[in-house]
Amino acid sequence: MNSHFQPELIRAYDVNGPRYTSYPTANLFSESLDRHALLHALDGLPEDSALSLYLHVPFCATICYYCACNKIVTANRKHAIAYLERLHREISMLAPHLPAAHTVEQLHFGGGTPTYLTDHQLAGLFERLADTFHLTTDDGRDFSIEIDPRTVDPARIAFLAALGINRMSLGIQDFDPDVQLAVNRLQSESDTADIMRAARDNGVTSLSVDLIYGLPLQNTDRFSRTLERIVGLAPDRISLYSYAHLPMRFKTQKQIRAETLPNAETKLALLGLAVETLTEAGYVHIGMDHFAKPDDELVKAQHNGGLHRNFQGYTTHGHCQLIGLGISAISSVGSLYCQNAKTLDGYTHAIDSGEPAVERGLTLSRDDEMVRDLIGRLMCDFELDIPAFEAAWGVNLKATFPDAWPRLAVLGADGLVRLDQDRLQITEEGRYLIRNVAMVFDRYLPGSTTGFSKAI
Repeated sequence: MNSHFQPELIRAYDVNGPRYTSYPTANLFSESLDRHALLHALDGLPEDSALSLYLHVPFCATICYYCACNKIVTANRKHAIAYLERLHREISMLAPHLPAAHTVEQLHFGGGTPTYLTDHQLAGLFERLADTFHLTTDDGRDFSIEIDPRTVDPARIAFLAALGINRMSLGIQDFDPDVQLAVNRLQSESDTADIMRAARDNGVTSLSVDLIYGLPLQNTDRFSRTLERIVGLAPDRISLYSYAHLPMRFKTQKQIRAETLPNAETKLALLGLAVETLTEAGYVHIGMDHFAKPDDELVKAQHNGGLHRNFQGYTTHGHCQLIGLGISAISSVGSLYCQNAKTLDGYTHAIDSGEPAVERGLTLSRDDEMVRDLIGRLMCDFELDIPAFEAAWGVNLKATFPDAWPRLAVLGADGLVRLDQDRLQITEEGRYLIRNVAMVFDRYLPGSTTGFSKAI
């Protein structure tokens, strides 16, 4: 077992807490936000702003029982036609407010299942985006799409690459057929391998796969075989998510029999097994649930201080203003966070009324921005240069966070952090519990944390 993975320590700190894809966290967004706040924020951007676009495609043809995403499961493809019409209108609504010389460096299609859309629909959407935004075409672009391998074939992968997609994320979760049957997601290893091979053959520069531990019927023997196969496929990045069983909140999870879920001890063993297998195979633990090959851009960015974290997870494009399009999509522009309507009816009503789809959000105070910077540095760099941070924000850290120091002392005694006058450093053991360290500085905690997932 990896010597830095300490099960007893992790078990002791396995409490509910934010994932910090934003600070303040999305549960604090207010519905009193002006619907036009995003348009006003775009109006105030510098002319040469770099942008990142996120487009949410909520549709799925079949249901995966574990899924907690904002999705619409339907075999009626007409729903996608109507949705795309509104999405095109939302894009047109933003057009007059875009900075004149902006560049879109990052583009991500999430879901749902983006590949639910037909080639014709995807081509039309790309055409609308190219007509409205200045999409970069150089090799430095980061244009990605989430793929359900069951919805594509090698020819379709070639089509997506021809559109300009150069990064692909494939949902796998687990290759064990019994586990797949239990979550209603049958997907062969050979078909998945064919898709990954086609992506490489068509110039896709980065392949990522998603795995989930804690699913029904999983045990260390089954998951070990999946991990070995994943290592054999050699994706550039691996996201290893913990399954949270919340059937009262996510109705599809009611299809999972609770008695088939691994117990807490087994689930922790699954995580330990994954960490050991992936690190021995040469993958670098970026943080949270992300692993990447040593030559990956995320690893390089972490080494040079250029790694950032936002609503899309870890990214090398933290300097970009993020614009979210479609239902439930979140934007982050300057000091503004805003989120579109979460339901299809709410989104449709707003767009049909000629209004932005923004439903909730908040404007950060200077203190919010400071804490966002602090937590972001901890989550990405695993350390904080205290004098540099104090100089940048004009604060005395100890005086600004008087309650943090006793809590950091406890974390230090448990070996999660090292703290001296000039530096707060997360230890190798503490990296698995980085959320717990970040929570020390969260102004909105303590408070109810029941809406958040467990740290592990």
